[in-house]
Amino acid sequence: MVKKELSTEQQNQIVQFILHGSINGKPSRGKLLEAQLKWSVSRWTIYRLWGAAKKQQEKGKVIHLVSGKKTKIVKKKLHLDTTLLSSLAYSKRGTIRRLAVGLGNSKSTVGRWVSAGLIRAHTSAIKPNLTAANKLLRMRFSLEALEVDRVLNKIKFKTMHNTVHIDEKWFYITKGLHRFYLAPEEVEPHRTCQSKKFIGKIMFICAVSRPIFGDNGEVLFDGKIGIFHFTKQVPAKRSSKNRVAGTLETKPIDSITKEVYKECVINKMIPAIISKWPANASKNIFIQQDNARPHIKDSDPEFRAAATQDGFNIVLVQQPPNSPDCNVNDLGWFRAIQSLQEETACNSIDELLKTVEDSFEKLSPITLNNVFLSLQGCLIEILKSRGHNNYKIPHMGKGAMIRSDSLPLNLKVPTELTLQCIEHLKEMGSMEGIEEIFARLGLDAIDQSLTT
Repeated sequence: MVKKELSTEQQNQIVQFILHGSINGKPSRGKLLEAQLKWSVSRWTIYRLWGAAKKQQEKGKVIHLVSGKKTKIVKKKLHLDTTLLSSLAYSKRGTIRRLAVGLGNSKSTVGRWVSAGLIRAHTSAIKPNLTAANKLLRMRFSLEALEVDRVLNKIKFKTMHNTVHIDEKWFYITKGLHRFYLAPEEVEPHRTCQSKKFIGKIMFICAVSRPIFGDNGEVLFDGKIGIFHFTKQVPAKRSSKNRVAGTLETKPIDSITKEVYKECVINKMIPAIISKWPANASKNIFIQQDNARPHIKDSDPEFRAAATQDGFNIVLVQQPPNSPDCNVNDLGWFRAIQSLQEETACNSIDELLKTVEDSFEKLSPITLNNVFLSLQGCLIEILKSRGHNNYKIPHMGKGAMIRSDSLPLNLKVPTELTLQCIEHLKEMGSMEGIEEIFARLGLDAIDQSLTT
C-alpha cells in the first residue's frame, strides 16, 4: 500500500469515527478495520492515531491530533514593479544600490532582475595615472603620523583630533557618460548641453577633522568644518527668458590663484575652525594640504596673523608628494559626498552649490571616522612598502566591527615594522629626526647599534 500523508483534519476525522463506535472508550469489533478501509490507510496508521488519541484522553485533554508533517516554506517570488521603476528619477537609479533603495528591495534581488533582463542597463552620453613614485620616508612624516610610547608593543597612531585635512575638488552639474537602469520598454533618456567639453562645474575646498564621540557613542564634535566654493557674483550682460540684464548670477572662478586660495583660507576656513572647534580640545591645530602651486606657506604673514588669534596656534603642513591616500578627502570623503550629490539632478550652478553643501551636511560623522581609520591603514601600508605607493588600500570590515562594538579608536603599528623603516632610512642616508624618534622609543637602552 502506498504511504498516504494525512492532514490534521483527516487524522481527527478518523479518531472521531472510531470514538462514535466505542463503548466505554473501547472500539467495537471491526471498527478499526472499517476506518482503515474508509480512509485507505494501513492498519498501523490506524493503531498509531488511536494510540495517540487514548493518551490525550487518559490525561484528561480534549482529543486533537496535529499532523507532524513539516511543510516546506516557499518564499513568495518578488515581482518587478515596472511602473515604480519608470517613475524613479534617473539620478535615483544610476547604480544597483540606489535602484534597490528606490524599489524597496535588496541589492541581490535587483541584481538578479538585471541578470534576467527584466531591468536593462543603459549608458547615457551627453550629445552636441597617478604615477607610482618612490617616495623616501621622511622622519618628519613619521613623527607627525605616529605616537610612540616608551613601551615598544604600544606603538600606535595619534588620534588625529588636532589635524584638519583640506583639499580641492571639481564637482560637475552632470557627467558626460552616465549609466541608468531602465524598464525593458522604457524610453531612453535624452541628455543635452551646449557643449559636452564644457560641462558646468565648480571647485570646492573641503575641510574636515576627526569626529569626537562620547562614552555612549554620542557625537561631541562631528568633524565637519565646512565645504567652501570658489564662485563669484556677476551681473548678466543681456536679458533672457530666465532673467533680465543686470541680474546677479553665480559663476565659477575660472582660475584659482594663490590670492584666491589665501582669501578663502583666511576669511572662510580659519573662522570656521575657530567657531566650530570643541572648547576642551587642543588649540594647537595642524592644517594638512597638498603641494599644489596656489597653496600658501605657513610662513605667510597674513596667514600667521589669522592663525594665532583667540589663543589658537594653527600651522600649515604639507602632505607627502604623490600621496592622495594621505588625505581623508581624496581617500574616501569626496567619494561619499559625490555619491549623494549624483542622486540629485542639477540644472544650474546654484542648484549644484546647494546639492553639494546638503550632501556634505547629510553624511554621518561615523562615515568620516571610518575614513580616518582607513587613512591609518594606508599609512601602515606605506610603511610596509618603504614609501612606495604601489599598495592596495586595506579593508578591515569596519561595518561589522561597528555592529559588534569592536571598532578600535586607532590602529597599532607593528614594532618590527617601525624598526625596519628606521633601518631603511639609515641605509638610504636620511638621518633627519632619527635621534629624536630613538629618544622617544627609548632605543638608547635597546639597540645602540642602530644609531652608529
